[in-house]
Amino acid sequence: MTAHTATAARIAPLANPAAAIEAALDHPLNSPTLEHLVAAIKPQTIYIAFTDATRACPDHLLVPAILARLQAAGVPDEAITLVCAVGLHRPSGEAEKRAKLGDAVVERYRIIDHNPRDESNMVHLGQTRDGIPLAVSRLAYEADLLVATGIVEPHQYAGYSGGAKTVTIGCGGEETIAFTHGPHMLDRPGVRLGRIEGNPFQAAVRQVAEQTGLQFVLNLVQDEAHHILKVQAGAPTAVHDDLVAFGRQVFETEQPRQYDLAIAGVGAPKDVNLYQASRAITYLQLSAIPAVRRGGIVILPAPCPEGAGEGVGEQRFLAALRDAPDVETMLAEMRLHGYPPGAQRAFVVGQVLAEVEVIVVGAQDPQMVRDCKMTPAATMVEALALARRKLGKQPSTLIVPYALQTLVRIGTNE
Repeated sequence: MTAHTATAARIAPLANPAAAIEAALDHPLNSPTLEHLVAAIKPQTIYIAFTDATRACPDHLLVPAILARLQAAGVPDEAITLVCAVGLHRPSGEAEKRAKLGDAVVERYRIIDHNPRDESNMVHLGQTRDGIPLAVSRLAYEADLLVATGIVEPHQYAGYSGGAKTVTIGCGGEETIAFTHGPHMLDRPGVRLGRIEGNPFQAAVRQVAEQTGLQFVLNLVQDEAHHILKVQAGAPTAVHDDLVAFGRQVFETEQPRQYDLAIAGVGAPKDVNLYQASRAITYLQLSAIPAVRRGGIVILPAPCPEGAGEGVGEQRFLAALRDAPDVETMLAEMRLHGYPPGAQRAFVVGQVLAEVEVIVVGAQDPQMVRDCKMTPAATMVEALALARRKLGKQPSTLIVPYALQTLVRIGTNE
């Protein structure tokens, strides 16, 4: 088997991430410092949204740095609420909160999980200027100062994650999540991996956060080994634009042609369930030109100890694929009737499965894999044997060790 490996540029990690975080907070983009914001606003309530356990964002570094600035500015602990921005994923556990934030933060501050299905904690604000229903956490909306952390990396719908997305989606209402993840949004040409300009999803993320009142973010770019490469703080759009420009150097790579077979590496924490791990196959296949030709195969090594996933959205993803007679019928029904939030992952995975076969390696529940219209294999040896039987003895092969941190552009792929 002749194989090519796709990795993005090698950029040296920061020698002192803590110092870089402090420097970013000292010199925010298009924004006063947190200390100056506190002095100007005199907030009685501060809401800090941090990423959930499915994001490898080092909030144990980011959140304490923010809290230290607020403490130095004279903000009392009881004025601060930390929220895990889970969107429609499952709530975080105590151990996950401690891993995310550190014991000292967990023991000192009020920490909650966002729950978009709790109407008592939601505020409905009509629509954005583009007609998107605006529902968001009441605590976030009513906070005198709203701050968020985030990681900037390729994202299937937003182009790149980070910026305002932690609040718009992570702390959004079910109708906002449903609209932004519905077929009328995801079928739009500009909603594409790696694209920011002309991307209606990214525009929606920014508009909703603007109307919610997100004032300050602390974001970073890191490599596949989770080494921090760059940090920025300040106004959400300015920070996001700056880190996306940097991230393109880190994540994007060109390949001259399509392949018969690809092996898409995931790794922790995204390999915890199939909902998250399946991002690897959609990242490879739903760019302007798919990495694997029609009729080819993508191999996805992922143990998926949580099965399809335990949250509401993950269970909707599983049900949509499991209950459909075939992916073509599922896609047609979804385009005609829509779907609830979470099932959008079945919608984009279905688009991949309509073109290529997906073999999932090492999943603890092989039947769950079959239910999701994919092929289980116990080992890579078994998966490669299956691929060779279908494709021939020498399929052209692309190995993408870090598929969620690598944006493969084929030929003239935009």
